[in-house]
Amino acid sequence: MVVEVLYALIVANSSARRAGNNWRSLEIQKVSQVISTQNWRKVGALEAVIVDLDGTMVDTMGDFEAALNLMLAELTLPGIGRTLIEQLVGKGSEHLIRSVLTQVMAVGDTQAQSVVIDQCIPDAWASYQRHYLAINGSRSEVYPGVVEGLTHLRTRGLKLACLTNKPTAFAKPLLEAKGLMGYFDWVFGGDAFERKKPDPLPLLKTCEVLGVMPARTLMLGDSSNDAQAARAAGCPVVLVTYGYNHGDPVLQVDADAWIDRLDDFLGLI
Repeated sequence: MVVEVLYALIVANSSARRAGNNWRSLEIQKVSQVISTQNWRKVGALEAVIVDLDGTMVDTMGDFEAALNLMLAELTLPGIGRTLIEQLVGKGSEHLIRSVLTQVMAVGDTQAQSVVIDQCIPDAWASYQRHYLAINGSRSEVYPGVVEGLTHLRTRGLKLACLTNKPTAFAKPLLEAKGLMGYFDWVFGGDAFERKKPDPLPLLKTCEVLGVMPARTLMLGDSSNDAQAARAAGCPVVLVTYGYNHGDPVLQVDADAWIDRLDDFLGLI
């Protein structure tokens, strides 16, 4: 019930802004106070941390590059380079596949290209899924400081959830393969909820499952997707300075703090 009320008020807030209404109503102010993130660094203020996966805990670019290029070869399409892939990941596999096809298929006007891509999507998705599941984790590495950081968060007694836009069928085996699964109370992929980050709904739903208010739940990620979702949900947010962030400078993203390693977070709380 709490998550539905918060989400409805967030949407109402956004609609009121667009309509030019006095969106700073008493109700919105009350909710803003409830989900204020200003005091998250105080001792005991945090009860839970939601952690992103790709680009935050694990460098999975090698997996993406291999699976996508095997998919493209199977479709007799040109390959794609790692630099461009880094700009496209982060919004879920469906978005990634469509974006990759858009990059490699030069088909007349935009409308014609869209039609051709729509026709290719079923075969592309089936191929990508098969190759990614076979490769998953074999060409990826856990970032330095991740194990130490997660271990300390667990020692502090914080509840931990992994929330990623990656499909659950990809996320859980990857965490298992890298020895990270045991740190998390819950793991939610991009198909776990009706919408993906940067929509706030996945964070609100995860907070509800954890039994912790958003203001006491920190989002730890690597991109604007994580930051925008956290801001809208009322969660404080810390971003790592590595990762992908769609090719844009992460220090320009609205966040509460930035860290070079996951275990650097320990100095913030």
